[in-house]
Order: sequence, then C-alpha cells, then structure tokens
Amino acid sequence: MASIEFKDASVRLYFDAGMDGEGKPIRKTKTYRNVTGQSSAEELLQVVTALGGLSEYTFVSADKIETGFIMA
Repeated sequence: MASIEFKDASVRLYFDAGMDGEGKPIRKTKTYRNVTGQSSAEELLQVVTALGGLSEYTFVSADKIETGFIMA
C-alpha cells in the first residue's frame, strides 16, 4: 500500500496592492517556509492573520503548501 511521508510545508500570503494602469488588480505575495506538518488550521489562521496585519497592503488570503515523499 502506498503512503505519503511529509517533507516540508510553507504558507503563502496574498495581498491586494491596488490596480494597475489598465484597471487590473495587483496581487503581492509573501511566502514563509519551515511550517511544521503538525500545525492545525486554527494555529495557521492565527499566524497568517497576525503576519497579514503587518503588511502595508490589505491581506486577502493564504495557502498552505505541503510537499511529501510518495512511498511504495
């Protein structure tokens, strides 16, 4: 039976940085690495909300990105 072994994780925060000259939205991102695999959704929400509040741009959303090894 196959399984996936956790390798590493990061969170990517998205910010609204206004509009460009053509009226298209500008999105800024910031990625934080070395997120533990045991982090709960509540813990991550608290962290990304706090980090998002430190930016000069409006915090929009965040993604958790995980990678792992596929084991046979």
